[in-house]
Amino acid sequence: MIAFVSGKVAGAGPDGAVIDVGGVGLSVQCTPATLAGLRVGDRAHVPTSLVVREDSLTLYGFADDDERTIFGLLQTASGVGPRLALAMLAVHPPNALRRAVAAEDLNALTKVPGIGKKGAQRIVLELKDRLGAPADDAEAFVPAARTLPWRDQVHAGLTNLGWSGRDADAAVEAVAAEIDGQDAPDIATLLKMAMRRLSR
Repeated sequence: MIAFVSGKVAGAGPDGAVIDVGGVGLSVQCTPATLAGLRVGDRAHVPTSLVVREDSLTLYGFADDDERTIFGLLQTASGVGPRLALAMLAVHPPNALRRAVAAEDLNALTKVPGIGKKGAQRIVLELKDRLGAPADDAEAFVPAARTLPWRDQVHAGLTNLGWSGRDADAAVEAVAAEIDGQDAPDIATLLKMAMRRLSR
């Protein structure tokens, strides 16, 4: 298993990045929030998980070791493959997933594209005792977008994906106006909202 990759970020796209490791460009699939922390040209240390299939080798990258661990545990539930596990982490950070499973919050789980009510029930049943308890820290229950400077993260994510600083500024302001007075969604959702603005 490739536990991590460390090298210069050679490129970034909507769903992954390329890390130059000793002259070899490794393609790493990541969540939007993880991508937001990778800047082209900078060095990065990315925890990874290699998924082997008959016809492919896919490297998945994460913001930290906890995210990678949850990615692996999610796939122990029937019907959850690597792409769905990554989608779950794109919508909910690890501790939010722990809390949703522990509290049997089906509504939170069905916010993930590809998970219906029956799938959410199965995930709760199979993973309730495997993901561990949510952190006791009250701030851990608050979505990342409420505790972190989401504007900076979304702006960095957009510039990493190739948009100019001016375009990124405009998109961030548009998203800020759209959610004015409401609870901010998670970083992945905010980044997608900004990308939709820029693709119009």
